[in-house]
Amino acid sequence: MKWFNFTKSDSKVGFLPDETPPFWKLLLYAIQQVIVMFPATITVALITKFHISTTIFASGFATLCFILVTKGKIPLYYGSSFSYIGAIVGLVGAEKLSSVAILPDADIQIVTFGIVMSGLISIAAGFLVKKLGREVIENLLPPTITGPIAMVIGLTLAGNALADAAPAVAGPGFVNNMAWIVSLVTLLSTILFSVYLKGFLSQLPLFLGMIVGIITAGILTAATGESLFRVLPEAVASQGVFALPHFTLPTVHWGAALALMPVALATIPESTAHMYQLDVYVNDLAKKLGSNKKYDLVNELGSNLIGDGIGDMTAGVMGGPAGTNYGENISAMAITRVFSVPVLITAAIIAMIIACFTPLVKGIYAIPLSVIGGLEIYLFGAIAAQGIAIMIDKKVDMFNAKNIAVIATIMVIALGGHYTFGGMIPFFGAQLPALSTAAIFGIVLNALLNIGKKKA
Repeated sequence: MKWFNFTKSDSKVGFLPDETPPFWKLLLYAIQQVIVMFPATITVALITKFHISTTIFASGFATLCFILVTKGKIPLYYGSSFSYIGAIVGLVGAEKLSSVAILPDADIQIVTFGIVMSGLISIAAGFLVKKLGREVIENLLPPTITGPIAMVIGLTLAGNALADAAPAVAGPGFVNNMAWIVSLVTLLSTILFSVYLKGFLSQLPLFLGMIVGIITAGILTAATGESLFRVLPEAVASQGVFALPHFTLPTVHWGAALALMPVALATIPESTAHMYQLDVYVNDLAKKLGSNKKYDLVNELGSNLIGDGIGDMTAGVMGGPAGTNYGENISAMAITRVFSVPVLITAAIIAMIIACFTPLVKGIYAIPLSVIGGLEIYLFGAIAAQGIAIMIDKKVDMFNAKNIAVIATIMVIALGGHYTFGGMIPFFGAQLPALSTAAIFGIVLNALLNIGKKKA
């Protein structure tokens, strides 16, 4: 095993998954991965009102578990997933989320049970891939299902994004519209950074956009005397310099399981795409470095899905949100040509240490809600756009009656259920989660419409 061979020559550019950079480079590369992971992970915590320190700690610990389960073969970092936000909002209630700085333990315990159970979906999918091949996932979850699910995950959150962008009703006058100014500056700067920045900085549009938004809020606060920054929760404000994260064990709640488990279906195509990306990047680097070793990462898809599921279960047990492997981290590895698993192990440990440093955590809690709202407009729209991208990439025939039927019903059941019934559809006396109902309906409808259909 070469993981901790610090005598390795660094004359070449790039490190393969089973290679370790010299110690000082190892630390720098690891810090870089934490910086790339950080913005999205803390944004999920701020939106869902989970404990920030717990969320950061869980992302690091889940990464270690993922690497252990996959036997160190797959260089991926586990961070909080935006895909689950809509289901969490529907389960907890938008009004409650908007009225608290941190969710009460009772609500976190319910939500995290659903997160733990959703991990079983990824684990089951992983074992199916190992047993029957990756084609089984493509047949069970074609892009006509995963695409619209991803779209509605983003679109059901559109209202939350605008509500956070302007948390109070804006009247006439400059002061009454400062929140809008901050959210728009945050949004536009994030978009400009994502479009025009190159290299490593192109992986940090959320972070840089957030910084611009915070600076704007600071200038407006100083100029008007009207603070846009949030008051710290008492539990956080009273902490010293270092404190352990607040861990919360799940409580059995089958409604939460029903609400969150189907969301895992939407993350499987993204996770699969990441494995294909990694396979290309790593083997291209191996070739350039003159290595004869073949890194067959595509055939590790089953292990990757199992690792994802274990990551969700680990995070949920600790009281953290569900997660996924991060495209941002993969891009950072591709740019730097550092795919070293020991680097990711070190990054995970650094994240866990940072989670215990309360001045940083307090600073995150104070970020103006209008800054978060500006980021949300971009992020939630990007999730919806990703659903379109899935269907374009897989060349879905939008003139096919079966495809239209599956896509249309998923979209309307999920969006109609969210905006008409608050995310819970009344049906024969039961309350059915809109997103889960739409996903299950789409899967069943697709299977029925495929009966008797011959493969091309």
